[in-house]
Amino acid sequence: MRSRRLRARVAAAAVTLALLVLGSGQASAHTSEPPLYTAVDLGTLGGTGSYGVALDRDTVVGNAATADDNVWHAFAYDRSTRVMTDLGTLGGTSSDAVDVQGRYVIGNSTLADGDRRGFVYDLQTGRMRALGTFGGTDSQVRAISGHLVVGNARTPGNLRNHAFVYDIRTGVMTDLGTPAGPDGGSVPVGISQGRYVVGTWGAPGSVFDGGQPFVYDLRTHVMTDVGLHGGVYSKVTSVSGHTIVGITQPQPTGGTGELPPTHGFAYDIRTGVWTDLGAQMSYQPRVTGHTVVASNRPAAYAFDLTTGTMTPFGPGPLRTAINGVGGPFVVGEAFPGFTAYVYRIDTGRFTQLHSLGGRQAAANDVDRHGSATGSSATAPTDPSSPDGEYHATLWTLCAD
Repeated sequence: MRSRRLRARVAAAAVTLALLVLGSGQASAHTSEPPLYTAVDLGTLGGTGSYGVALDRDTVVGNAATADDNVWHAFAYDRSTRVMTDLGTLGGTSSDAVDVQGRYVIGNSTLADGDRRGFVYDLQTGRMRALGTFGGTDSQVRAISGHLVVGNARTPGNLRNHAFVYDIRTGVMTDLGTPAGPDGGSVPVGISQGRYVVGTWGAPGSVFDGGQPFVYDLRTHVMTDVGLHGGVYSKVTSVSGHTIVGITQPQPTGGTGELPPTHGFAYDIRTGVWTDLGAQMSYQPRVTGHTVVASNRPAAYAFDLTTGTMTPFGPGPLRTAINGVGGPFVVGEAFPGFTAYVYRIDTGRFTQLHSLGGRQAAANDVDRHGSATGSSATAPTDPSSPDGEYHATLWTLCAD
């Protein structure tokens, strides 16, 4: 899981943290400007670590160690009362939060027998509701939009994963199937406009990365195969409005049979127009509004789908990873070391975020108002270490 990788990466390196502001793609080494953000320690559930995963205007959700440090539970943190609530499990030992919207938190939890289920947690009633499967042992939620949750669930014998949509109001879970019928596989990444579920599907016998994009229209109940547009395979990574983005593998060139670097792509659901974003936009592209952000590992870029312009961002020549987008904001971490940042697309301002007293931090999600959540190091208790424990963190604009 990315959350486990996050903790491993955060513990891997150290960097001195300062507030840097980037206006044109190059970072200033020093600045006398006051901090733009304040960092709030959200605490833990009795253990030694925690990290934020997602947030909205009222709530931060994430995962935290309980008094038994080997057990992690999903939590919800109320931004007004500053209270962290343990969301518990579905009878098993662990749970993890995925997203929050209004009164509902979605995530995944183990059962008493060790199988996993997606869940919806109602913050008003304090009740966790388990989602089902399609005859297999597991299900997993991926995203929420309004009263609709999308995810994937195992078919009998755990032979396939099928995308589903779950209606919180009715409790009905619908198998979206695949263009290849029941023997194919499908995994969604999101839902947009309350109507379009998008993801990647694969024919029987193909591996997941060997798939291609799909769009399922909840009004017409039709799943459309977007196609490969000359590539070998494609994979969807994000959706916003009527735009799908992802990565695609071009065909071998030069008669050698070697595959060229993957490219990013954007696809307009309304017009059917496919845009090749090139190799620079090939690592986990995400879309917000009419802008696609992605990385080719060493650098990060923002591509304006309206003008066709590409703008680099990040602290100079260092690697910049992207973890989340919201409105005009992008968040992630910069290397070497591990430094959380917020980048504002419309102004080009890049802000590295303070930690909780240590040196390292990573931001995972940002809301449309610029508040971010993730994990950062507390002050060290051991003089030989630059960092203490890593705690879930909420960064808010000082004027917020």
